[in-house]
Amino acid sequence: MSSTPIPSATRIPTRTFTSARRINRSLTAGTEKRALIYLAEHAPAWLTSDQLTLLGLTAQIGAGIAYALARYKRFALLAVVLCLILNWLGDSLDGTLARVRHQQRPRYGFYVDHIVDVFGSVALMCGLACSGLLHWQTGIAMLIAFLILSAESYLATYTLSTFELSQGFFGPTELRILLILGNLAALRSPWAHVLGHRLLLFDIGGAIGAASMFVLAIVVTIRHTTELYQQEPLP
Repeated sequence: MSSTPIPSATRIPTRTFTSARRINRSLTAGTEKRALIYLAEHAPAWLTSDQLTLLGLTAQIGAGIAYALARYKRFALLAVVLCLILNWLGDSLDGTLARVRHQQRPRYGFYVDHIVDVFGSVALMCGLACSGLLHWQTGIAMLIAFLILSAESYLATYTLSTFELSQGFFGPTELRILLILGNLAALRSPWAHVLGHRLLLFDIGGAIGAASMFVLAIVVTIRHTTELYQQEPLP
């Protein structure tokens, strides 16, 4: 029995997806891009983007666990540094590897990459909140501010077809660098003296970081709302 082909007019159309334009203006963007392309071009054939994504998530969870252990052994901060480096490698190289090998899966990659970021960031911040390096309220404030900024970024990606990997000159890589520097400073002493007051170093950095992210989220929200209103004015 021969099968009759389905007329083209009755075929179910294949869904199309257009990737959002990626914008990265961070301080390390140029150097980081060249390094990632080099690593992707020289990566072993058995290495896959999914494995790198899993490495990034595992390393971020490991960093959270190491932060929690730092409450009892401060040298666990060295493990945090290592995990942050591995997180950068997995989180940053997975997409570059897919593009170099022409194996892009735009919807799958965008969804998995960023849902992994959310879960990993929760693990990292919860571990930091348990570390004794700052008050847990500061850690929760940082987590809330990060999630708000992330949500705004994902909504803007959907509505404006533009994905901003950085805000101004500051992006995820810069955040990792600041955390690494903070960890190395906390190995020496977790305290800082400001205007005659003895404060936890991570409390200072965390409060500044949370406040900056809250303000940035408000500013970007106003800018994007104005842009969308201009594109879709009332009749």
